[in-house]
Amino acid sequence: MDVASINARLGQAASVDSRELDRVCEQIAAELIDANVEPPFRIPTADFDVDAWLICADRYWRRRLLDAPTVETAARCAHWLYEHAEAPTHPHIVEKWTMGYAFITRDNIESRHDLTLATGRIVEASGGSADVCSFAALYHAGKLRMNSSFDELRQFLESSLLAVAAGPHRDTPLFTALRAFAALGSPTITTAHALELFDGAWNALPRTRAVLDVCLHALVEAEEFPGQGELLRDRAALAVMDHPNDHLFRYRLAHGQRLCGDYADAKASIIAALRLLPAIGSRISFGTLQEQYRLERTMIDNERRLAELADGQLARWREQDAANRDVRRLLQTSTVRAIELVSVFTAAIAVSVGSIQVTLTGDMSFHDRALLLVILGAVLLTFSIAIVAGTWYIAGRHQSDLTDTSPDPDDHPR
Repeated sequence: MDVASINARLGQAASVDSRELDRVCEQIAAELIDANVEPPFRIPTADFDVDAWLICADRYWRRRLLDAPTVETAARCAHWLYEHAEAPTHPHIVEKWTMGYAFITRDNIESRHDLTLATGRIVEASGGSADVCSFAALYHAGKLRMNSSFDELRQFLESSLLAVAAGPHRDTPLFTALRAFAALGSPTITTAHALELFDGAWNALPRTRAVLDVCLHALVEAEEFPGQGELLRDRAALAVMDHPNDHLFRYRLAHGQRLCGDYADAKASIIAALRLLPAIGSRISFGTLQEQYRLERTMIDNERRLAELADGQLARWREQDAANRDVRRLLQTSTVRAIELVSVFTAAIAVSVGSIQVTLTGDMSFHDRALLLVILGAVLLTFSIAIVAGTWYIAGRHQSDLTDTSPDPDDHPR
């Protein structure tokens, strides 16, 4: 194909609207595929929004990897990139392509046997290029990440021949972020070690979008640990500050806010994510992401309604508990009053009976009988007072126990 003609078409498309730019880039990519020719032009920038040559190359390699989603195709893509793009653009394009192509081909993962054979061919064809091997390794690791294959990803990054051939690239923040992803999701790795890897990737400078994406995804997929929701919410908020127009980070923020019970904020974040998504929808897996975002919105709404129902139930529980306490107090008071009445009435009867017996029987003098009646009355009065005091003491202790041990409604799970 004529390079001058391609450059002219891309240059003209770059001067019109984005729809026309997308159409022309897609058309040229299809023509190159049909002709079995790799893009013959150079990539001037790393701007995926307006650089027609980069967009066209992206469409071309996207088609190639969808047709043959293997590490060998990825290695061929890397070889072309390093020959046709300026060095300063390499890191951004590499991260964008490896993670993006892994996402769209995530349902095709090569077996260990095929991977081992392919690695030998890649190393031989590239002359052992660490750049090419790193690109291919990141692509395969990205597919393992998208399939939540935590232990397999960890083993691949630690000991596979392809990862080892990546050389110094293994210490880059993106490799570290992928290791953190594998560690956080694995039940065999301690949370402390996984978070140490996470912090190492997150705090690396410059903090690239791909690294932020993998780190936040790691928190979403992690084995549950204390403070997970708060950490996701806070880190996603930082990512949104760095990339305010990034729909994916708004989606991660909504997820974290939902885990923290901040349903109003979560709803606002997911609506913002859906609003931002169409702006670049033609260049990503729009349908898949839109479905995920809508599912998140539904989960936010459902959990908010459940929380409201739980709050209502809790309020009714508190009201019922207060009513039960009032009833218990009333019963206690009534019991005390009844005991007092019975005690006094019994004492009065006893004094009366005693008086009659003392008066009608015996040969005691009037003075002795009066003294005996006074003593009898004093004993019965003391007895009545003791009974009343005891009932009040027991009732007071019971009321204190109710106050101290009554369950706090706020401690009940919602």
